Amino acid sequence: MKNFEDILKVATNKNVKIAVAAAHDKEVLSAIKMGMEVNLVTPILVGDKKQILSYANELNLDLTNVEIIDEADIQKASEIAVTLVHDGKAKILMKGLVDTSIILKAVLNKDFGLRTNNLLSHAAVFQLEKYHKLLFVTDAAMNLAPNADEKRQITENIVSLAHSLSIKEPKVAVICAKEKVNPKMIATVDAAELVEKNKAGEITGCIISGPFALDNAVSKEAAIHKGIDDPVAGDADILLMPNIEAGNVLYKSLAFLSNSKNAGILLGAKAPIVLTSRADTDEAKLNSIALAVMYASVK
Repeated sequence: MKNFEDILKVATNKNVKIAVAAAHDKEVLSAIKMGMEVNLVTPILVGDKKQILSYANELNLDLTNVEIIDEADIQKASEIAVTLVHDGKAKILMKGLVDTSIILKAVLNKDFGLRTNNLLSHAAVFQLEKYHKLLFVTDAAMNLAPNADEKRQITENIVSLAHSLSIKEPKVAVICAKEKVNPKMIATVDAAELVEKNKAGEITGCIISGPFALDNAVSKEAAIHKGIDDPVAGDADILLMPNIEAGNVLYKSLAFLSNSKNAGILLGAKAPIVLTSRADTDEAKLNSIALAVMYASVK
């Protein structure tokens, strides 16, 4: 799949159940409406029922056959929504009008949560005018300064997402400030370790190369100019960022300073988690739901 149009074509009519925590949020209900209109999802809305119905009326959103669980308390609403996914009654979790920390506390609950042995990590996908295919960026929102083993888990998370989009062997570029290993730059040391683990078969389903400066990962011309002969150079599917600062700056630069389309979800739990922001466009919200549908469909 080379763009979001491809993703939406495949995801349309999959009609996956999505549990929305604290669903009394107009923007989130607007995203749900778009998802319902193309039969991406069937929602279970957990939140203040009176407010949900009021917003639905404003949005011309027909909730006649939609299950609504009336719970105004956002913590309890989060717990109910997470439990629905835990119990298999929904395959996707979506954040509504609730702080991320509150919903993540429910996700990580040992009794009814969605924790696995893997880290939670954020996966962003971009469709860019000046890049020849979808570009994945991780981690821009969850892990502050991951070590080499945490980067392995983050990589495994996003590789599984790429597989769900029929990218059979995604090319992973480990991004650093330079292309050579320098013991004083821990990100380059981590890159070398990840490359070796990939070669040894400890990280599978992808090709990992690095360290790469960003230009060499996404530009063949830049790689050739620096004498880099590598199958990932200039053709990366996934950019594994060194820390949250670099990841977040790149994510927001691509989202706000380029003519791009994007989506983002949380991975590493038993089900994908959609965390849309009020700053996201309607298109980005729909893309994020579609991305979660594709991932949930192969889980």
